[in-house]
Amino acid sequence: MNAAIARWWIGLILRSARWSAPARARLARVLGVLAWLVVVPRRRIANANLRACFNTQDAAARHRCNRALFGNAMRAALDYGVLWTASAQAIRDFVRVEGAQHLADPAGRPTILLAPHFVGLDAGGIRLAVDERMVTIYARQSNPVWDEYLRHGRARFNEPVLIARRGFDLRTAMRSLREGLPFYYLPDMDSGPGNSIFVPFFGVPAATLTMVSRLARSLDARVLMAVTEQTRDGYVVHIEAPWQDFPGASVEEDTARMNREIERWVLRMPDQYLWTHRRFKTRPPGAPDLYAR
Repeated sequence: MNAAIARWWIGLILRSARWSAPARARLARVLGVLAWLVVVPRRRIANANLRACFNTQDAAARHRCNRALFGNAMRAALDYGVLWTASAQAIRDFVRVEGAQHLADPAGRPTILLAPHFVGLDAGGIRLAVDERMVTIYARQSNPVWDEYLRHGRARFNEPVLIARRGFDLRTAMRSLREGLPFYYLPDMDSGPGNSIFVPFFGVPAATLTMVSRLARSLDARVLMAVTEQTRDGYVVHIEAPWQDFPGASVEEDTARMNREIERWVLRMPDQYLWTHRRFKTRPPGAPDLYAR
């Protein structure tokens, strides 16, 4: 995306913030069809991921999921306008929170919120930041215009601690957790072989970071799922109770459990999961490239 296209796209996002949610949804459906037709590399990545994870499902069902995802992702993109400009109360109304009582811990232990890559990821993060200072990881965008607006949106409330994914500063994350800041952590990206192990994701070996297990062990941290669902007129952040019996017997067991918890939510709303990421780009020795054409 060059700077001119980024400015046009941001302009559309900001204008659409004044529209009703159904109006944005209608435009998103049109844009989703166009994106599915034009952004062929992402469509192929999503198809490869769906084929690998749901290999017993018929091709037509995977096709429908793939197309629906593009529309949902476009809706989420247009909804940035609300997240970037609306008041704190308007964002509370737009993004509801279920299970907020689980955020409090009488023992005062550090809290890790696992936020997998669903289309509502940013909506959930910004909504939680309205009420509480948080720490999260930030991936710098290649387009500086788009990067500026994303950073602005994520930093609007309560001065969150944004840690760059590249050259991740673990000490800052641990210090923030010890100070009582919840860690809004995105656990399901393939970051390469370093600090990752292969554990199943829908039966496919997936290079998965072990940070959640290691932080829970070293800091006695609680781990909670914080999954954001896109609804007809907004979003809902589902915060679940802390995991019991975690950490378990080993880092490997903990990391496999994390992927199973993510699978549970993917099955609930498969067309909102960002299959357009190359989740399986790192492969075990000798395994074929899932994205080879």
